[in-house]
Amino acid sequence: MVMDAGVPVLETVRLVLRAHRIDDFEAVAALWGDPAVVRFMAGGPENREQSWARLLRIVGHWRLLGFGYWVVEAKQDGRFLGHVGFADYRRDMTPPLRDWPEAGWVFNVAEAGQGYATEAVGRMHLWADDHFGDGATVCIVDPEHQASIRIATKVGYGVYAGGTYMERPMLVMARPVRGLRDIAPC
Repeated sequence: MVMDAGVPVLETVRLVLRAHRIDDFEAVAALWGDPAVVRFMAGGPENREQSWARLLRIVGHWRLLGFGYWVVEAKQDGRFLGHVGFADYRRDMTPPLRDWPEAGWVFNVAEAGQGYATEAVGRMHLWADDHFGDGATVCIVDPEHQASIRIATKVGYGVYAGGTYMERPMLVMARPVRGLRDIAPC
């Protein structure tokens, strides 16, 4: 496994998951500025300043915590499809997410329905199983976002609790890292 700025490069049959670079900024800003992409997320579309802060936060996760987000590229032509990964956002939410890494995935709407998200999210969880030891990962999903719920379920997440983030209802879903059999709600 090759490292890019301390970030492991992961591959699937159709995808490359790699470190973010400064030249990804325009793609990140377009992704997070698209109302269709963020319609199920708290906070709404981001402006360029917010997207710049997001890119810096992604890079900082890897540097300080040893995990973070990857760019997802199509092997066929190198196009930016979205990004996936794990974070510790220290969210002020109910219930708290404990100290478990929070999984997330965001893709361009034009790429929907091709299985890229499931493929990338599955690959990043194989990495997690080798790097997080015993415990769990969590994700928060809008209860109306059926596509994300399907992806989470396919890679082993189950509903852990109902939650609230930024005054919006959310499902808190948990996935055991290999070896853990019981995840009890907090």
